[in-house]
Amino acid sequence: MSPSPSSLDPQPAIAKARRRLIPFLFLLYIVAYLDRINVGFAALQMNAALGFSGRTFGFGAGVFFLSYVAFEIPSNIVLARIGARVWIARIMITWGLISSATLLVRSAGGFYAARFALGAAEAGFLPGIIFYLTRWFPARERGRTIAAFMAATLVAGVVGGPISGALLSLDGRAGLAGWQWLFLLEGVPAVVLGVVVIGVLPESPMDADWLSDGERRALVQAIEDRAGEATATDRRSVFRSGRVWRLAIVYFTIPVALYGIGFWLPQIVRAGSRGGDLTIGILSALPYVVAAVGMVAFGRHSDRTNERRLHIAVAAFVGGAAFAAAALTNGLIAELILLSIGMLGLASMFGPFWTHTTSIVGRADAAVGIALVNSVGNIGGFVGPYVFGSIKDATNGFGAGLVFVGVVLALGGAIASSVPDPRHRTWQC
Repeated sequence: MSPSPSSLDPQPAIAKARRRLIPFLFLLYIVAYLDRINVGFAALQMNAALGFSGRTFGFGAGVFFLSYVAFEIPSNIVLARIGARVWIARIMITWGLISSATLLVRSAGGFYAARFALGAAEAGFLPGIIFYLTRWFPARERGRTIAAFMAATLVAGVVGGPISGALLSLDGRAGLAGWQWLFLLEGVPAVVLGVVVIGVLPESPMDADWLSDGERRALVQAIEDRAGEATATDRRSVFRSGRVWRLAIVYFTIPVALYGIGFWLPQIVRAGSRGGDLTIGILSALPYVVAAVGMVAFGRHSDRTNERRLHIAVAAFVGGAAFAAAALTNGLIAELILLSIGMLGLASMFGPFWTHTTSIVGRADAAVGIALVNSVGNIGGFVGPYVFGSIKDATNGFGAGLVFVGVVLALGGAIASSVPDPRHRTWQC
């Protein structure tokens, strides 16, 4: 007599899914994030070569997010209809081609156009992956799972600094500037991996040939049984929900800090170190190293305690305070320590935040709810670099920009603490 679905243990299937999926998705997101932030390293040469001011660079770096936001919800609706495998492959191939083509930029207008096209191509990637993970992992497992996946943003910062610095040293080879080599070569992995996605990424547990029939049933049953933490009624309920909009505002503060710091970090380090491109790349990786270690540990603690709001708020307050304090320090070592603590706090928000969010939007139209939060939030990806650049031009320094980022992140923590816990209240608009 075979066991009933409710008696099947899902843990072996969850462990297999984590081993099989997360490393590959992790690699995909490293490539995605690297193609977003490599413009910060390119700026070490490109800004002078093309005559870009801080405001011009900040606007071009951030305009990526305007098209990303505009196309994000439509992209995720398509993903939910045709499947993650094909659509994620399409996203990766097109963004890789556009990223490489950025080497052709010769003016501010061309820079804006290239970044806008890159955002349109990548729209839907992150929320699509998070939606994909909700089909594989019960809510109680998602904090550390999402944190492990999103640690790729930090690993991209760790490996991206030295790689980008080395590529910049190719300046003059084959008639191309170093920043052109950077764009050309860092776009290629996205195209290659996009093709690989079609062959190796299973759509759902029922399509995974590396799970037994019993493991498939156990995993699907666990996801369905634990999906009752929150329920959504229809797509319009997502747009009317005050909780969802508050989460979107909280997420707005995260890209303000992540990209406000990330795009400008190489130039902040150069101002303090006066080192060469490779040295700047290595030093720029240090805050990401610290943050990568703490991010996964914080996600695990959030899962163990089954608590999300306080974890988000504490991480935001610590990160915000450290970024603001970095503006008041003298000396590169002290500045890097505080920037590392700031990145640690910022990165530690991701796992608890997305677990909290996916619990609130529930299963019905989850792709739309996740995309809504990510779309509104990612406007911060435009605001952060642009405001930071404008402040830098106005003050001829980076200190006021760091204070701006710190204050915004702390406000996000305050708002996060006000979003009700879905374990205690059902969906309300």
